[in-house]
Amino acid sequence: MPRRLHYAWIVFVTTFITLFGAAAFRAGIGVMLDPLEAEFGWSKAEIGGAMSVNLVLYGLCGPFAAALMARFGVRRVLLGALAAVAVGAFGASRVSQLWHLYVTWGVIVGGAAGFLASTLSSTVASRWFVARRGLVTGIMTAGMGSGQLLALPMLSSLSENHGWRWVGIGVGISTLAVVPLVAVFMRDSPEQMGLRPYGAVGDVETFVPPSRPLRTALGALRDASRSGAFWILVGSFGVCGLSTNGLIQTHFISAAGDHGMGDTRAAAYLAMIGVFDVIGTIASGILTDRYDPRRLLAIYYATRGLSLLFLHQAFDAHALGLWGFIVFYGLDWIATVPPTIALANELFGRNRGPLVYGWMFTAHQLGAAFASWGGGYLADRTGSYRLSFVLVGVTCLVAAGGVLAIKRPPPVGTAAPRPAPALA
Repeated sequence: MPRRLHYAWIVFVTTFITLFGAAAFRAGIGVMLDPLEAEFGWSKAEIGGAMSVNLVLYGLCGPFAAALMARFGVRRVLLGALAAVAVGAFGASRVSQLWHLYVTWGVIVGGAAGFLASTLSSTVASRWFVARRGLVTGIMTAGMGSGQLLALPMLSSLSENHGWRWVGIGVGISTLAVVPLVAVFMRDSPEQMGLRPYGAVGDVETFVPPSRPLRTALGALRDASRSGAFWILVGSFGVCGLSTNGLIQTHFISAAGDHGMGDTRAAAYLAMIGVFDVIGTIASGILTDRYDPRRLLAIYYATRGLSLLFLHQAFDAHALGLWGFIVFYGLDWIATVPPTIALANELFGRNRGPLVYGWMFTAHQLGAAFASWGGGYLADRTGSYRLSFVLVGVTCLVAAGGVLAIKRPPPVGTAAPRPAPALA
């Protein structure tokens, strides 16, 4: 008789499709930046400010999202978040004043989208998997990253052919499309179904739903803040957001336009980063199961930094230079996520790991928000994105050296096991 498929794999596929389908919201503002500037006369910094609000709330909701999912269940929280993102996206299609953009795309979409971030990947991976955790984290993260980048050509085409307002409509439709899947197939934990996590051998830290989710999220931050490794991961993951969502996702199309490239063609180049991201992030998950995640992070940040240092020249070199950037940058677009999640779970355990990672993700989005505003500010002042690319590239190189200083706990069996922190 064939062995029965573990339900963890059904939850994994459901999560992947949810992250992929809902990720279009993260691509929208990059497509709308130039049309909004042309129609309303808003500056790049003003529009980037709305994206900054989106990114800050997207990150700040991460640790509380993990706590609320633990308390009320993943399925119910996800359904509410998907509905809110759709409402905000449809509202963004009707904006006529700058504050409208800040409320719809910044506050509503940004806050709700925080529940559809890599914190969800961390929660599902740590709760449902013991074996293959790095692999499934890599694939789910790739779905989130590639979904947003592969949505770019479609959203750009909608904007050019039907107007920028159709970008919000397209994001709303793609978000609602995954609601039935979550409603039917998502489950909250293996314990809920009388199962053990996939690959569990021997004793496994039992999943304990917290009675006070907000207090639990803040308690996780308080306890983790005593660890030097936590602050190194917070700083390096902030650099990750600075160099991806904030700078490239928001400003790549506009930077390409400064070099005479059309929006649709630039969006196609950015979408190709998503193709290489799928390869790189899945490979990162596999490597995380086998090798020291600190060394992987160092390689990823160093490669990304070097590619950004030469991006301005790559635009001037046209297709050949841009393809070089796309390959090297795309392979580690979000390849940093699997080793970062692995270190969070390794250092802080099955119950606290996703919560602590949520705070690391907050730092990621704060870095992204700063780059989203700062990239536009420097472009307005200097007439070019060149300085932004160089500054962010240098910070990536600094992060590459920093992660090597993290001290990992001893392997299981070489020291007394730590008791699992109680969840309030």
